[in-house]
Amino acid sequence: MAAKKRILTACVRLFIERGYNGTTVAEIIKEADVSASSFQNIFRSKDGVLSELAAFMFAGQFKAARTVADPGDSPAMLYAIETALQLTITELNDNLRDIYVEAYSHEATMEYIYQSTTAELYRIFGSYLPDYTESDFYELEIGSAGIMRGYMSRGCDMYFTLERKLERFLSMSLGVYNVPEDERRRIIDRILELDMRAIATSVLHELVQMLADHFDFALDDEIESALVQ
Repeated sequence: MAAKKRILTACVRLFIERGYNGTTVAEIIKEADVSASSFQNIFRSKDGVLSELAAFMFAGQFKAARTVADPGDSPAMLYAIETALQLTITELNDNLRDIYVEAYSHEATMEYIYQSTTAELYRIFGSYLPDYTESDFYELEIGSAGIMRGYMSRGCDMYFTLERKLERFLSMSLGVYNVPEDERRRIIDRILELDMRAIATSVLHELVQMLADHFDFALDDEIESALVQ
């Protein structure tokens, strides 16, 4: 649908340039050149756009993590790479931080994250917690998602560096899923050896290109240049 395509193009641009909270529905409607009724019929609210974009972005992150990982890496290492990428992406641009934090704050997007991540967690960490069901992992994900939101919300500075943030987050989250301490240490050391900023920058551009391809809109220099501040 042409109107949906224009709305998504406008939202990607505006959310990246101004942040989710810095973008109004009126601005989206004006940028997309659609009526208020068309916007409401397609997405109902700004949250509806966020839900659709977030679902695609989170699915893309797991795919991106697999391209960064080595062929012999364990599922736990893949989890560490994916979550480290997400945390690092939010350090590249405060407007991206706003988008991700809002995705972890709205009921619909939070429930999507819980549901979709639970299946991955059960597959990745089931052997570490053999008596746990998928329902147990759902409950654990509520807690680990809260940790993720907290760490995304707090930007890095000269004292709380990205490396410290990644180490703290992974130490806690891998511990929640009963990964042995020596394996946790190996995973964290490997993550800290990677140039996560460079990797996250590349992955971010790939994700936005995937968004453009999936929703059939064209990227331009303005969107590309706004990705990394």
